[in-house]
Amino acid sequence: MALGGKVMKITSAIAAASIFVVACTAVPTNTFAIEYPNIMIVGEDDDKDTIRRDSRIFKRVLNEISYVLNDEGFDVFDETAVTLGKYVQGRVNRNDAEIIRIAKNQTKPPIDVIVVMKIFANLRRYDSHTQIIARVEGRLLRVQSGQVIGGFEASGPSNWTTSHPDCNRQCLLEEVGKKSRDLAREVSSILSRKLQDEVSSTETSGQSSSLTNNYELVFENFTPDDIADIERYLTIFSGYRDHRISYSSNRLHELWYSSDIKDAKLNRNLRKMLDHLDIRGTVSFTGNEFKLIKVPVRKRRKIDKSKW
Repeated sequence: MALGGKVMKITSAIAAASIFVVACTAVPTNTFAIEYPNIMIVGEDDDKDTIRRDSRIFKRVLNEISYVLNDEGFDVFDETAVTLGKYVQGRVNRNDAEIIRIAKNQTKPPIDVIVVMKIFANLRRYDSHTQIIARVEGRLLRVQSGQVIGGFEASGPSNWTTSHPDCNRQCLLEEVGKKSRDLAREVSSILSRKLQDEVSSTETSGQSSSLTNNYELVFENFTPDDIADIERYLTIFSGYRDHRISYSSNRLHELWYSSDIKDAKLNRNLRKMLDHLDIRGTVSFTGNEFKLIKVPVRKRRKIDKSKW
């Protein structure tokens, strides 16, 4: 009877593990393709040749891009609306560090990708005319990991001129303003194609989108043996791409984890994993960091009554 009970327990454990593997890996191949990231378009205007983000031209370009991406089905969030009450509004001459810091600290809603945009405008004078040189350039960044997804650039027409002989900076801005919508539409087209390509998985090649999530997994109070068992589970989670140990000691271990999995599902899987490993612990999540803390259980010493 005792042997039969052990066999039943082993069989149940194998069945539970099999169910867990199926739950982690059985997902539709097109799931990631229809889950778009949260996007915020931000202006970088610390270069003296750029148009300030508080100008009508910049706002017109930004709004046009936001409308087009929204029409394409992307979730675009207005920076002023989501950061109101938390940051000083209307700042100009912002650099990369300030922009990324704001985006990383934004949690309601969390921002996955920022479109960092600059608008340049200059004059080239000739005897007969003045040439207008304008372009919009920028890049797409994964907010939490800092991963560069791609860059973009759109320029005004090469035959863009004005007959105004003394065209100054104000004149330049007025001229650029006339064609700002055309520039915005060109940028929108480029961005839409890039984002569609990055978000959609390439089913024919079996490759994942480069909008892969990169997480830092921190394990406190876990032994090296615990981590060896945990690594086996991490590799079977849906969307898994790669992981590496960035730091390891007797009781503290840090892993860099790359996956197409969403935050909420990874959170659920980590909790399931602890349950299947029969480890008591807590799971918390901030930014791109999951922290798992093992709760130690007080050992009970066996008392040999014959010695007392």
